[in-house]
Order: sequence, then C-alpha cells, then structure tokens
Amino acid sequence: MMAKHVPPSYLAEAFHCPRCGTFAHQRWYQDCVMHGQGGSLARIDELSASLCHHCKETTVWVDDRILHPAASTAPSPTDDMPTELAADYHEAADIVDRSPRGAAALLRLVVQKLMVELGEKGKNINDDIASLVKKGLRVELQEALDVLRVVGNSAVHPGKLDLKDDRDTALRLFEVINLIVETLITQPKRVKELYAKLPASAHDAIRKRDS
Repeated sequence: MMAKHVPPSYLAEAFHCPRCGTFAHQRWYQDCVMHGQGGSLARIDELSASLCHHCKETTVWVDDRILHPAASTAPSPTDDMPTELAADYHEAADIVDRSPRGAAALLRLVVQKLMVELGEKGKNINDDIASLVKKGLRVELQEALDVLRVVGNSAVHPGKLDLKDDRDTALRLFEVINLIVETLITQPKRVKELYAKLPASAHDAIRKRDS
C-alpha cells in the first residue's frame, strides 16, 4: 500500500515538506521579524515559519496558509499514472489550495480519462464503473471511483456538496486517484514483469496446464 501523504498544516509537528517532499518533523517560529524600509525591523503577528528537520529549509506562512514556496500541498502523482492523466492531475494540484472545487472538477476529468486506460468507453463514468464491477472490480475500488465521480459531479454542478472551501476533502481525492492507479495499473504491471522473468520451461508447463 502507498504511504499516506500528510499535507502541510499550520502548527503541525510533522508533515510532508513542500520543499523536499519528505515526511519530517517541523520546528515552528512565530511572530517573525521582517526588515522594513531604512533597515528598520517590524514584527508581523500573522507571519510564521516552519523549519524542516530533514532539508533544513524554511516554509513561510501567513496565518494558516503557505506564502513561500509556491508549491501545492497535494501529493505527487504515482509513477505509473499515464502522461495525459498526470497533466490534468498536476493542474488540479496547482489550484487545490485556492480552489478545492476546481481541483475536484479536474480530478473528475482524470477519472474519465482513466476509464479509457482501463478499456472502458470513457463517455459515462457511471456506466464505466458498472462495467468494471461486472468484470470483477473489488468493492473498495468501486467505492473509491464512485467517491471521485459523485464529488467531481458536485464540483461541476454544485448541489448538496459544497467544496468551495473544503480543501481537506479535495486533498483526499488526490490520494484516492493514486490508490486506484497503483492498484489497477502498477500492481498488474509488476506481476507481468515478474511473470515474464520465469524460465521458458515454466511458461510451457503453464500453457499446457491451461490448454
């Protein structure tokens, strides 16, 4: 299973550093002092900083939001995510802190394109999920896909779910996308790679067994 991504959070003791991407302890400095005009010093109550124990780099915060660096708090896409999906994933990650609803809508598009990668039509996500279920899709993956479908639809057509300021829910969606790609693309790929390494005699015996 993939390690859980812990996004940067104000005053949290540890999270995945936006500088180096490592899960590490953070040391906090509040009421930071800034240089003003003419060499004067000014204390800004809203300004704070977190120092990463791993890379020794500083992240600057205003209130509870990151000011610098300009990096997304979303997890990186898993290595085997197809290129076309990864482009939309990155676009969603770039805006999730400013627009959780916009990010969720883009992730719905990622799911639609993922359906095509999995051999479905990609025109109606609900129908595609039903088709995958008939082919033996595990219940937890069906539920994960339906979460992305329903939340993504609500982002496009606001209804009972209002994602305008729900950053935490939007960040969870990135984790779900990665989990689905890891399970349905990466794991079968690894099994095929291992199977291909079996000796020719083993392949012959398996074909005879299954013929």
